[in-house]
Formats: sequence, C-alpha cells, structure tokens
Amino acid sequence: MDVDVLISFVIATSALAIAPGPDVIYVLMQSITNGKSFGIATAVGLVTGCLVHTTLVAFGISAIIKASDSIFFGIKLLGAIYLIYLAYKVYKSDANLMLTDTLVPEKTGVQLFKQGFIMNVLNPKVSIFFLAFFPGFLFSNTLGTIQQFYILGFIFIGVSFIVFATIAILGGSISEYLKQHKGTGLVLKWMQIIVFIGIAMFILLSEK
Repeated sequence: MDVDVLISFVIATSALAIAPGPDVIYVLMQSITNGKSFGIATAVGLVTGCLVHTTLVAFGISAIIKASDSIFFGIKLLGAIYLIYLAYKVYKSDANLMLTDTLVPEKTGVQLFKQGFIMNVLNPKVSIFFLAFFPGFLFSNTLGTIQQFYILGFIFIGVSFIVFATIAILGGSISEYLKQHKGTGLVLKWMQIIVFIGIAMFILLSEK
C-alpha cells in the first residue's frame, strides 16, 4: 500500500473541497439563511450522493483496467485533458464570489438532505470528474481495483463533509470575510487552477 499516494489524494481532495464551487456556495448560503444544522444537512446530502458516482466509476473502470493497459492509459490521458479543461474554465470565469440568499428558500433538514443528494446524483459531471480523478490514485497492488475505488470514494466523502460542515458552522464569519476581502475570490480562483493542473500532471505520471 502506497501511503504517499493516499496522502496526496487527501491533500488534493481538501483543496478541491475548499475551492468556491456551486456546492460550497450552496452550503454556505443554506447555513447563513436557515442555520448551521441546515447547512450541515445539505452537506450530508451532497456527499452521500457521491456514493452513487463512486459505484458507477468503480465497477466500470475496474473492468477496463483488467482488460487493457493501453485503454487504461487512454482513460488517464482523457482524464488529465478534462482536468486541464476545468482549469481553463475556471481561468475564464469571474473571480468575484456572488453571495445572495434570494434564491435560498427555507426548507426542513430532511428536505435539504434530499435536495443535496438529488443535486449530486443527477449531476453527470461528478461521475466524469471521478472518472478523471480516481484512476491516478490507485494505491495498492494487493487490494482489488473496486475496493480501492470505494476507499478513495469514502475518503473523498469524508474530507468533503469535514470541509462543508466547517463552512456551514462558520457560515456567518466566512460570508462577512468574503464580503470584506474582495481579493479572496481571485486567490481561490487561482488555487483551483493550480489544483486542477497539478492533479492532471499527477494522473499522467502515475503508474498502474
């Protein structure tokens, strides 16, 4: 088992979770509008949905890895290209973080959990991202590929939940900080770009 690969995966996942994507903003606004527990309920729903995408990727990629080294390399190459494309999209995007509660209706914790879960499951980009992200972080020659994907999936879920829950708990403070420090959005934007490109390079250089 390559512990260094797992540590790299945790670092990359942490950086991705902190980056100001739509999930982070949604959790933050639910926390500010409805309260910390509602932000956490939203976070639980979002990360639970990742189990579905992990399953789809685990069983599909496992068969491909067993079938052909060249096909697996092709998947890694496409994954790296996709991540670089994401970095380009972030580069072209606005660095300003738009925080508004006008589109955040009040709901119960259960409703927010269901909404977060459905939002995640019905987003095909998550499966595509996992397809690009996970293969470069296989960490064991003894564990099965499916097992490794599930371990990576649970690590991703755990790290993401910790970050999302922290954002929910500190929602008010984070919101005020972002409003007072306009340059934060630009810093986070370039952090995303560096992380996406770094992961792309890691995946290309990783071995099966």
